[in-house]
Amino acid sequence: MSGKSGPAGPGGTVGSGPVGPGWAVGPGLAGPGSAAGPRLLAVSDLHVAYPQNRQLVEELRPRSPEDWLLVAGDVGERLPDIEWALRTLSGHFARVVWVPGNHDLWTHRTDPVQLRGEERYRRLVAFCQELGVLTPEDPYPVWDGAGGPARIVPLFLLYDYSFRPDGARTKAEGLARAYDTGVVCTDERWLHPDPYPSVEEWCWARVEATRARLAALPPGPPAVLVNHFPLIREPTRVLRYPEFAQWCGTTRTDDWHVRFNASAVVYGHLHIPRTIWRDGVPFVEVSLGYPREWERRPAPPGLPRQVLPMVQPAAAEPPTGHLD
Repeated sequence: MSGKSGPAGPGGTVGSGPVGPGWAVGPGLAGPGSAAGPRLLAVSDLHVAYPQNRQLVEELRPRSPEDWLLVAGDVGERLPDIEWALRTLSGHFARVVWVPGNHDLWTHRTDPVQLRGEERYRRLVAFCQELGVLTPEDPYPVWDGAGGPARIVPLFLLYDYSFRPDGARTKAEGLARAYDTGVVCTDERWLHPDPYPSVEEWCWARVEATRARLAALPPGPPAVLVNHFPLIREPTRVLRYPEFAQWCGTTRTDDWHVRFNASAVVYGHLHIPRTIWRDGVPFVEVSLGYPREWERRPAPPGLPRQVLPMVQPAAAEPPTGHLD
């Protein structure tokens, strides 16, 4: 099922203060900014099958011809839509960097391309490389513009059901809780892990391969880590339905922002655009989301969001969240 959507619930107000030891919540980097010159920008969860979102993508333009755009997944569900969006964006921005979201990896019955799992991911990577769009399989570029230098690190890590509901000791217990409450991610129908036996085993393989690659990097500038799913559990604490967090990341990346010298972490997936700080590092959700979410907000989406140079906008968008 596609699940339910709605406000994040108690404790989910942006700017409400700490959400745990060493934590602060606030607008942070989330906003268009006002600094002059080239910018490192980011967006996610474009879901271009919706006409309203497709129009926003068509109208998305850089302010400087040297602006870069990080696309943190969930461009669409069908390959023709994903390819249209990435082709459009790559024609507007000096550099586009893409990471896959769960929707990008679905094998939906309406998609003319019925590749599954790793084969679908590799097809998307090949298309990006033809366009000159960078992916998790490419060398990591360095942003030398304002706020840099910064090594841009696109990641593809998935999730392993380890963000379990309180009291659930195993994946089976967590999923049982989700099915009992009717909060089940649509990935269970459309996201296939082929050739891996399960999504979590695909996730673990990606985590181990990526960890080894990052550990082998020579010394260099701080990193901007870009992943569709949050690298840490805390951003999911404001979800109205905590059972959904199982489809939102892995505990195996909890220290990556420190271990790999991150100056910022960019993610999407939750449809709760805001910034959380941990260990002095901003975790920036850059999602657009579904029209039913962003159209009810008092202001139009401030997209794309500026990552570098860092800025402090006047206000943040309230959390809403989704289950899909």
